[in-house]
Amino acid sequence: MSLDNKVNENSKNKQLEQFRVDDKDKAMTTNQGLKVSEDEFSLKAGERGPTLLEDFHLREKMTHFDHERIPERIVHARGYGAHGVFELYESMQDYTKAKFLQTTGVKTPVFVRFSTVAGSRGSGELARDARGFATKFYTEEGNYDLVGNNIPVFFIQDAIKFPDLVHALKPEPHNEIPQAATAHDTFWDFIANNQESAHMIMWAMSDRAIPRSFRMMEGFGVHTFRFINEEGKSHFVKFHWKPVLGVHSVVWDEAQKINGKNPDFHRQDLYEAIENGDYPEFELGVQLIEEKDEFQFDFDILDPTKLWPEEEVPVKIIGKMTLNRNVDNVFAETEQVAFHPGHVVPGIDFTNDPLLQGRLFSYTDTQLIRLGGPNFHELPINRPVCPFHNNQRDGYGRQTINVGQVSYHKNSLAGNTPTPVSEAEGGYASYQEKIEGRKIRVRSESFKDHFSQATLFWNSMSDLEKEHIVNAFSFELGKCKEISVRQQVLEMFAKVDLGLANRVAENLGLEVQGRNVSTNTKSSPALSQLNTIMTHSTRKIAVLATDGFDSELPAILDDLKAKCTQPEIVSDHQGFIKGDDGSKLPVDHTFLTADSVLFDAVYIACAQGEFSLYKKEASYFLKEAFAHYKPIASTFSGNQLIDELGLTGKIGVLMNEAGNNFIARFIELIAKHRFWDRAV
Repeated sequence: MSLDNKVNENSKNKQLEQFRVDDKDKAMTTNQGLKVSEDEFSLKAGERGPTLLEDFHLREKMTHFDHERIPERIVHARGYGAHGVFELYESMQDYTKAKFLQTTGVKTPVFVRFSTVAGSRGSGELARDARGFATKFYTEEGNYDLVGNNIPVFFIQDAIKFPDLVHALKPEPHNEIPQAATAHDTFWDFIANNQESAHMIMWAMSDRAIPRSFRMMEGFGVHTFRFINEEGKSHFVKFHWKPVLGVHSVVWDEAQKINGKNPDFHRQDLYEAIENGDYPEFELGVQLIEEKDEFQFDFDILDPTKLWPEEEVPVKIIGKMTLNRNVDNVFAETEQVAFHPGHVVPGIDFTNDPLLQGRLFSYTDTQLIRLGGPNFHELPINRPVCPFHNNQRDGYGRQTINVGQVSYHKNSLAGNTPTPVSEAEGGYASYQEKIEGRKIRVRSESFKDHFSQATLFWNSMSDLEKEHIVNAFSFELGKCKEISVRQQVLEMFAKVDLGLANRVAENLGLEVQGRNVSTNTKSSPALSQLNTIMTHSTRKIAVLATDGFDSELPAILDDLKAKCTQPEIVSDHQGFIKGDDGSKLPVDHTFLTADSVLFDAVYIACAQGEFSLYKKEASYFLKEAFAHYKPIASTFSGNQLIDELGLTGKIGVLMNEAGNNFIARFIELIAKHRFWDRAV
């Protein structure tokens, strides 16, 4: 390096040095230098009261966080959407005056966006992660947004902690590693030191975090909301989306391979299902609690880290959503859609859940920077189907051409219009909840139980699901470099279940120091995926076949399609394969473009030796499907491959000659999803 270059480099380093800040061992301040006395709790009117707008620290912290990414979403960046319709089964007029929930049979257009949380737009879709499940209802009273996840609880109890959580789970800032993964030190350090997250972590380490499809995962509103009826009576309500296909997942080895083989696996699955006419369906359910029963449970119903066990508060199914149209342009629709839990209609209101209270501020703030200004509501995907009139004007992206000289209220020049209307005329009026309390930064004592529902979740799992959770913890903590972080997490989850902690500790070569033995034996069968709906409908079948296939194969494929499955031919060359009678079948994939992890079942119609160039690949395809517990069937010479691999007579493996009985038996296997008792 020349002397001049060295001088320039030193000058640049000195210039940068004034901007380098080491926060370690320093007192916390606001961006204005004001020392902060409390960073865990937002400012509320009483310990269970609503969050106050004057909380400048919350607003500064959230505003800065909301604007940390340009232009993609900070969280939920990787998403995919579809249009559909919601049809009401049962009138909710006894509970809410929301018009779209009044008359059975009424159909309301919707737009849904599914997403991962942690990764960027370019990340793989099979990361271990929560999934966003956001629904926009275009009602005659305005847009209503149900902005939820596929997990019914969340990591934190107060919105002021949200920037901390996301900073911890995102790639570590010093090296921007790892992408779309929580298996690293900062995330687990946050968890160990913010133990309100215990329940959410149990869900995140379960199979719920690696769903088979957007079409096969539940959705939850997470928060407690209010229904308000015409008489002004309030019920607390939680929302559920129940997939008609049931709740299903992949296995972890499969998830990692899918991310390599097809990082667009979930969006492609949703897109193709809609294009094929296999419209995804979700039934809407509500859990309802009367106001008088607010304190009748062993948990605080406003705590976002708690669920309402379905055995205690049944889910009432009130309607069904069908996704029946793909977007025309992903950017214009899926990326520009703007959700907000504050987009409500008369009859739906908020509670004092402190996480929800902060979200009501944060979402608008985020859309302002992400979509370039205050007029994001005018983008086609966000426009309500009903007209809207107010005195808001101008700003980036304005499309409305307002006529006239008046843009204020009250006025005489325009006859005092647009005019607010009464509640009786459809005007929105907030529920008149009585509020008492001092302005204070605390968390309610009723929010301090962090472990009982985490234990409830563990107790509700089958032995198989528990094994998967143990393996997930072992993988994630095994990626942490700091032994102290691993040890802290083990001590934390010993409070959930000592057996769980000991099993993970053994895998990590550590010991649990604490001896916290939970005596909680409560369980909720509804939480186990093994109790879900089992169906063969829309399942994808890899059909391994090549030239010389048996003449009965086309009829078998037609029968499988008639049963609402999706058979696709995987062969050793593209184009067409020819049968022993001269018939032809189009090839969908070769062994270079397909993999067993992309299918739900495998059907072998040809022997291994018949795949001239891909004998090893055909064998591996089958062995991998078997290792992932998938149903396997064979006919004709395909039986030879089953024999050669020693799979004859194994659980979930069907060998038969062609015929109707074969189809029926294969469909039964496919409907079972996986054969977990299989020895692999």
